[in-house]
Amino acid sequence: MDRSKKPAAIGVTATPPQPTISLANNVVQATLPSGESVTVHLYGATVTSWKTASGAEQLWLSEAAALDGSKPIRGGIPVVFPVFGPPPANHATSSLPQHGFARNSLWEFLGKSSSESTASSTTADNAVKLDFGLSSSMLSNDTKSKWPYEFGLVYSVTLSREGLGTSLQVRNQGSENFEFQVLLHTYLAIEDISTIQIKSLQGKSYIDKVLNATEHTETATTLQIASETDRVYKGLDPAVPIVVSSASNGDLFSITREGLTDAVIWNPWIEKAKGMGDFSPDDGYKKMVCVEAGAVSSWTALEAGESWEGGQFIRPSA
Repeated sequence: MDRSKKPAAIGVTATPPQPTISLANNVVQATLPSGESVTVHLYGATVTSWKTASGAEQLWLSEAAALDGSKPIRGGIPVVFPVFGPPPANHATSSLPQHGFARNSLWEFLGKSSSESTASSTTADNAVKLDFGLSSSMLSNDTKSKWPYEFGLVYSVTLSREGLGTSLQVRNQGSENFEFQVLLHTYLAIEDISTIQIKSLQGKSYIDKVLNATEHTETATTLQIASETDRVYKGLDPAVPIVVSSASNGDLFSITREGLTDAVIWNPWIEKAKGMGDFSPDDGYKKMVCVEAGAVSSWTALEAGESWEGGQFIRPSA
């Protein structure tokens, strides 16, 4: 019998396209429905690729980079912890290798962040957050003997339509205080180093490692690179973007930070590039510039049971 008052059909809300995530051979890859992608190697939790929706690669990776875990990966975004550069003598890190152990340790993929799975349907497809973990229990006995502190690191890589975010949380899980340095050693891909201009550094103090670690003040409105460059700029406002621009193509990258008040600007130039066995091609220095957010000009002390967090967000040109 036909009823005059049928109940209305229950509407079904279509699930929006979701990011895709894969893990194979210790490599995590994530892609947004809009086309942006990121690749992270568990060795060092190193981001080795970040592409915009058009497929344009934003990071420089050496053609000779070791991707088999035999040595730190040359290029992408290596994580430097707990010491930057050669460890100082008579310090708790003095027995560690240059740049510490995070970049040459095998991290654990903790999965897609739970905060993303609860995102609203209107934003769930716009970003994906991947978490990676490293703790003292995962280190070799040799490394633990050289830095015997109980710690936990959570490194988060957030891919969105707007850009790429990378952040590190450091937890002191032991009974002893320790101090550390941290750096996100970002290799940006560029077309031509001779056209690059780096803004927001004028008036800032920096340590010039090419000039015997002497201290100077930046006087130029834009930093241009025409020779080997290895500088640590100190006391930067993390909220003020460091802007990498090109004389011919305008702004290329805008980098804001949280908890990271230093920035390392690095380019090996001709001779040093030739002298590094894992830097290829030899003229690859023309296609990259490192703008590295960090806390490296001094030591960050972390008391037992406490935690610290710092990170960066890189926004590419439209």
